[in-house]
Amino acid sequence: MLTWLSLLVLALFSTAAFLAGRRRAVATAGRRASALHSLPNYYGTYAALWAGAPAALLLLLGAAFGGRIEDAVLQSERPAAVQALEPSRQDVFYSDAHAIAAGQTPSEVLYEGELKTALDAKVAQAKRIETLLNIGMIAAAGVLALAGFLLAVPRISAEFRARNRVEGWIGALLIACSVAAVLTTLGIVLSLVWESWRFFQSVNPISFLFGTEWSPQIAMRADQVASEGAFGAVPLFAGTFLIMFIAMLVAAPVGLYSAIYLSEYASRPVRGLVKPLLEVLAGVPTVVYGFFAALTVGPLFRAGFNAIGAMLIGGPLDGVGQYLMEVQNQMALVAGVVMGIMLIPFVSSLSDDIINAVPQSLRDGSYAMGATKSETVKKVVLPAALPGIMAAMLLAVSRAVGETMIVTMAAGLQAKLTANPLDTVTTVTVQIVTLLTGDQEFDSPKTLSAFGLGLTLFVVTLALNIIALRIVQKYREQYD
Repeated sequence: MLTWLSLLVLALFSTAAFLAGRRRAVATAGRRASALHSLPNYYGTYAALWAGAPAALLLLLGAAFGGRIEDAVLQSERPAAVQALEPSRQDVFYSDAHAIAAGQTPSEVLYEGELKTALDAKVAQAKRIETLLNIGMIAAAGVLALAGFLLAVPRISAEFRARNRVEGWIGALLIACSVAAVLTTLGIVLSLVWESWRFFQSVNPISFLFGTEWSPQIAMRADQVASEGAFGAVPLFAGTFLIMFIAMLVAAPVGLYSAIYLSEYASRPVRGLVKPLLEVLAGVPTVVYGFFAALTVGPLFRAGFNAIGAMLIGGPLDGVGQYLMEVQNQMALVAGVVMGIMLIPFVSSLSDDIINAVPQSLRDGSYAMGATKSETVKKVVLPAALPGIMAAMLLAVSRAVGETMIVTMAAGLQAKLTANPLDTVTTVTVQIVTLLTGDQEFDSPKTLSAFGLGLTLFVVTLALNIIALRIVQKYREQYD
């Protein structure tokens, strides 16, 4: 609370610095803004940045790391009664001390005798440390803000290049954001690689990549750790790509043809009505699609296949009829179809925007050569929009590969190596969620296999993106 109040006061001070810097710039130019190197607001922004940015950064760093400093000071001296506790109980003790000092509810552990005395002492110490940290942080932020103001405002003159300095601040911020994004990505990849390396120390990578049996529960027995076939990931990737393929068979043609109709054939009123209705599908939560698949599409498909099977029983296709009579609600086809419906707005909306971005002059040139509208769309518009359409398809593929809820509710959890869309299957993401749900110890191959699956899926997705980019480059060169 104190940090946010300090930030509010700092924002008011920065506003005052902005007004002071702007007023000084206009005054040094003889009240003629045209005599200034930059616009007056740039001078005010320059003063506000120096008065507010360093102090705000200090306050945010203090809020982020103040708790760790307080915890380190509290645990630097441990009473004898606390040292006699188990390490887990000691952690609970200090957590309760922090909670009580912050006015929060501690755990339900009862403290008596020396432990109660030690807890009261640590609570009082935590309050003192927090008070000192807040006072020191606010004082340092105030000194920084004042120093920044006194440094920036006297430098302002009519010849001062305020715009260049402000743009330098903005450039530094953009660089920091870019570095943060790169470091975040690097951290994710390194964490996957490290945990996967630990997993592959227990499980043969060849067995993992080419094994056809997935049963991580077997690894809970000591005599079957890293047994052949227990961690074979082929059934998971087969189920992932089977459902993704079915979903794209639904989403790609429907979404692309919808985009072509909306951009090239639909009237303005029709487009204004249909496009928002399509985009509403993108806002529906995936759990709702899962309910729709489990309660509506699954029973409907089962009834249809059972009816077809009933007609085939007793004839030359009796075996097929018997199989269709045993089809259940959960199957890859149900998950793929519902997922394809979910992906339609991704493909349609992006493809529509890309097609509309094709210059009208290309269409006019095609019409001038005697081409019809359909020929123009097929020979001119679509080749010009192909890179963007491929990007939309890639987004839809990535969305399909990462979907979990629909697969769990509509396709089941059984890892099965099959290309039959009527079988129950599971996907990589569903198994990752299953493995990491609940309290897990990250020392067993069973739990670490989730990181192996994640790393493999990352590599496969990266390879697909590279292939798709090469296809786009090929068609772009051919079109150019």
